[in-house]
Amino acid sequence: MSLTAVMITMDCAEPQELAQWWATALGGEIAQEHGDFVIVRAKPLALGFQRVAEERRDKNRVHVDFAAAPGTDMAGQVERLVALGASVVGEHAVPGLTWTVLQDPAGNEFCVH
Repeated sequence: MSLTAVMITMDCAEPQELAQWWATALGGEIAQEHGDFVIVRAKPLALGFQRVAEERRDKNRVHVDFAAAPGTDMAGQVERLVALGASVVGEHAVPGLTWTVLQDPAGNEFCVH
């Protein structure tokens, strides 16, 4: 038996707002809206945003890594995301890999490499 990842879902206070931010950031679109649950389609995966009552605490345990498209500049993509409202948390490098950790407007961390 095998499994295929089809969507990553984030808990948040304002799913419509956060879904719209991610749709813009990823060049995707709002595919479905169900009140407290919104789905964004962005290749190669979907992102779900569901309303929860409790506030986010501490660092999220799971995050999404995005690669800059071939022929695009990673730093330029980071700058574009910051201009949209993301914030830079840190820069990291190991031999052969450099990445930037960011937070979306709701504080969810993600990486760009």
